Amino acid sequence: MARRRVRPAREAPVAVGEEALHIPLDRTRILHTALQLLQEEGLKALSMRKVADALQVKTASLYYHVKDKDQLLSWIADRISAELGAFAPQGNWRERLEGWGAYFRQVLLRYRDAPEIFHSHLAAGYGRLAEIERVYGMFAEAGFPDPWIPWLSSMLKNYVLSFVAEELRLRAFAGKGEDAAARLGEAYTRFYRELPPETFPHVIRLAAHTAESDGEAEFRFGLRVLLDGFAAQRPSDEA
Repeated sequence: MARRRVRPAREAPVAVGEEALHIPLDRTRILHTALQLLQEEGLKALSMRKVADALQVKTASLYYHVKDKDQLLSWIADRISAELGAFAPQGNWRERLEGWGAYFRQVLLRYRDAPEIFHSHLAAGYGRLAEIERVYGMFAEAGFPDPWIPWLSSMLKNYVLSFVAEELRLRAFAGKGEDAAARLGEAYTRFYRELPPETFPHVIRLAAHTAESDGEAEFRFGLRVLLDGFAAQRPSDEA
């Protein structure tokens, strides 16, 4: 009696996408997927279920690796902070701090809703702590007293986060398209100029500067004003 041929398991056909289901989950893969969803849908729409669906795993499997959405957002903030490691401080203390602030802004603008993520979590990951250490060091080298250093660092960080939050808010109002910002500015200018001049003379006069501000120039101006205030309080007169 002839034996029935048994096909080896390795020859069995593999369904499309089946291999992806067996790729082990890890922090890097989860973060990559979460960041993609954040860019596409925004922070409010980001959920553990959507991340699990994008990874083609059950939500329970995702919870095995990350406790909850709060921890996931903490990972995202740490991942964004790690990009600041590419910044190379140069010049005197003011130039180094101004350069760090400008670089922090550039990094934040790469990620949708980044300021909100930073404001919602205390710094606990390596990436964020490494940047706090670096900024503390720049203030310490500049001669500021230890009790002031956390205050000054917080002022600098919060200025950048608040400025970027406003930039992103205006971008969302403007919508898509290369001329979106210009159209929004024109709409605001028309609105301001239709106000009663006896009640809002300064608002009307400054309408163009308000609605069509140069974001880069405004950011640099505010950063210099902040650093001027730091310099005025600095015990040492050395650069």
